[in-house]
Amino acid sequence: MMKTMTPLRWLLAALLLWLMAAPGARADNCVANMTDVDFGVISPLASTDYTARGTLTVTCYWTLGQSPLLLPAANVCVNLGTGSGGGTGDPRYMTSGARRLAFNLYGDPSYTSAWLWGGNTSTIGAKPIAGTLIGLLGLGGVTQSVTIYGRIPAASLVGVGTSGNVDTLYTASFAGHGTVQYSFGAGKACTAGVTEAFAFQARATVTNDCQISAGNLVFGSGSPLSERRASAPLSVTCTANSSYQISMNGGQSGNPAARAMKNSVTGETLGYRISSTPDGAIWGDGSGGTLVYTGTGTGVTQSVMMHGLVPRQRAPTPGNYRDTITVQLTF
Repeated sequence: MMKTMTPLRWLLAALLLWLMAAPGARADNCVANMTDVDFGVISPLASTDYTARGTLTVTCYWTLGQSPLLLPAANVCVNLGTGSGGGTGDPRYMTSGARRLAFNLYGDPSYTSAWLWGGNTSTIGAKPIAGTLIGLLGLGGVTQSVTIYGRIPAASLVGVGTSGNVDTLYTASFAGHGTVQYSFGAGKACTAGVTEAFAFQARATVTNDCQISAGNLVFGSGSPLSERRASAPLSVTCTANSSYQISMNGGQSGNPAARAMKNSVTGETLGYRISSTPDGAIWGDGSGGTLVYTGTGTGVTQSVMMHGLVPRQRAPTPGNYRDTITVQLTF
């Protein structure tokens, strides 16, 4: 006599068949992904640190039948090597050709050496990002994200250059330098299991930048019946490898080739000249035979001298004679 199976029994039978097939579907594993760390546009003349963030994400998968525990555990270590910029890893470097820019990556916004992101075999004391991911019923995946903190110290910006006067991208690739190690089971070390690779980049765009400040040319007291001289520096700081030009207008006279200081009481004038070398060509804006000063930045402050001369001339009424010159820096 034939018996018919109730719907409940059919359901249980189908579930048992699915369980038998599940173990071969996919092995337990963990994967790591890291977003790029982008510092954006930075000036090498800045006096403060630049910081940026990235997100490290680890996902561990458990397959029903291979992880029979109610709350299976995956012990994970995410390691980071020195990167494509070479060095010891403290600091790491972003590069543009032969140029280098020091930076580093940390697991905490304190940016201390104790939080430097490294690996299990690091020789500089840097540690991996480590943790334990707990699953549920040995089925599905669990994801955990960690913020990674990047910093470019202000001190490392000194002397960092561009390619001529063009903003220049510096990068560090961590392809082949990032690995995730994991093992399953309580009490097991992450190094006892499997190692998988992941990749990301750190990058910063170094911009062409310049700063300038000027002192005063003070000729002191005396008679213009004999020539008088004075000198004063212009302080120029420009991104390394970038060219710049310094021009000067004509002041009150409007003519750089025929500058004149003026007595504000009598309206009388006193002729003078400025050059970048003693008795050199007149420093102006390129008009009327005057010259424009040109230079190349080094990333540190350069002193550019102004040499002033009041030539022998008719002596006007005694008093204070002044002129105001506008200095223009082009880069």
